Amino acid sequence: MQTKTIALPRLNNIRPSIDRTALKLMEETGELGSTILRWHEAGEPAQSEHLHQIGRDLLDVAQTAITLIYVLEEQHGVDLKNALTEHIDKLLRKGYLKLDEE
Repeated sequence: MQTKTIALPRLNNIRPSIDRTALKLMEETGELGSTILRWHEAGEPAQSEHLHQIGRDLLDVAQTAITLIYVLEEQHGVDLKNALTEHIDKLLRKGYLKLDEE
């Protein structure tokens, strides 16, 4: 199974909560969607500018999702290691993922 590891920091200068962070995640996801729409509408060479912005917006989404993971773990004691195992099992069951053959 191929993975991509991206290390994103725990934001230590804000006081995130589940509700505020979830709303921020939706906001960032909306911005990503808008950028993707602009990319579809743009002609060359402007498309490459939009692709770079898609990357930046995607990292904003990922950072906000990671922040929500920290909130769940640190403030609410949620075991996300177990949730990750369940997530991968779900991907396997749905056929979205197959394990590499040894």
